[in-house]
Amino acid sequence: MNPLAIRAYELRQDVLDIIVSGGGGHIGGDMSSMEIMLTVYSRMHVDPTRPKDPDRDRFVLSKGHCVETLYAVLADKGFLSLEEVKAKFSRFGSEYIGHPHNTLPGIEMNSGSLGHGLSVSVGMALAGKMDGRAYRVYTLMGDGELAEGSVWEAAMAAGHYRLDRLCAIIDRNGLQISGPTEEVMAHGDLAGRFTSFGWHVIEVADGNNVDQLERALDEAEATQGRPSLIIAHTVKGKGSALMENKAEWHHHLPTPEEYEILRADFARRKEELLHE
Repeated sequence: MNPLAIRAYELRQDVLDIIVSGGGGHIGGDMSSMEIMLTVYSRMHVDPTRPKDPDRDRFVLSKGHCVETLYAVLADKGFLSLEEVKAKFSRFGSEYIGHPHNTLPGIEMNSGSLGHGLSVSVGMALAGKMDGRAYRVYTLMGDGELAEGSVWEAAMAAGHYRLDRLCAIIDRNGLQISGPTEEVMAHGDLAGRFTSFGWHVIEVADGNNVDQLERALDEAEATQGRPSLIIAHTVKGKGSALMENKAEWHHHLPTPEEYEILRADFARRKEELLHE
């Protein structure tokens, strides 16, 4: 069993604790994107002792409301203290707010206003190309934010400049705060649309499967002459039947009873993985 799959359930518990401690958070998207962020960071060239290394790989969380998972992953990589995150999350005057804040080590940009992450990532990748640097740039978008026009301007620019060290990932969980994405704003043939802009597109049937994600990221790294897009088909609220595929869990603070159910479900699924 891939140890990242097991670690994902341990970090799910950390995310749950962060949200309960802070009195709120975007738990549904946190859970759908857990394996994505964990797998990306497992292969990135980053060093918590040198967070501003000019040759570091960059990660931009465009769907910034899922910052609780980013905090958990950054703590796992040594950039942050998990106990400090839990103690300070969403407290008045704290830098550990409900969206990424780039005064914290390991966070490249403030995000939260949806539709901007890909544009900034294109700029980072283009700067690296112009400067002759080898770093890679990753950005994670939500499928709900793809209705923003800035996403498509950035997609066109990335294809035009042939930014092959840029990898965008879509957390394709099919839900947003107001309901199913295909009812709110249908996306149709996402792969075809990005391909038409000059992207190499990789579909991951199970975006919560770290082995599938690793193969997709390998393919993206091997692609030359064009940017890569990974469409990761995930489950919103992944980890417990209590919240899976339920739009109302987009931004929901678990009750004490729900906390115990989630905690038990995470532990059970971890045990199942350990015995596969």
